[in-house]
Amino acid sequence: MAVPQDLFYAKTHEWLSLEDGTATIGITDFAQSQLSDLTFVELPEVGAEFEVGDEAAVVESVKAAADIYAPVAGEVIAVNDALEDAPELINNDPFGEGWIFKLKLKDESDVDNMLDAESYEELCPVD
Repeated sequence: MAVPQDLFYAKTHEWLSLEDGTATIGITDFAQSQLSDLTFVELPEVGAEFEVGDEAAVVESVKAAADIYAPVAGEVIAVNDALEDAPELINNDPFGEGWIFKLKLKDESDVDNMLDAESYEELCPVD
């Protein structure tokens, strides 16, 4: 299971990278492996605003559907349109081409409530 050290993590298995007040958000390698083959992604609307913990997107797989939560508050400024035709990008590259959406942060201190890589790894059961 890949857990990049330079990202922030939510207990609900979202990851976040932060650059100049913009958060890029996706689901972790652990989450995509539990869901298995992704078949559909429902992206949020650009301009939508979320508070911490709001349902922001949905991913569906051959096994189940799962909500993707906003780990920080902010406004959606971009979505990964490539996922509409190729949801498997999340399976193949969850921390790169498989990003889901970007938020302009309302309050950068929201990130302080997220987990670092080591703490996130402790949450994930080992096979």
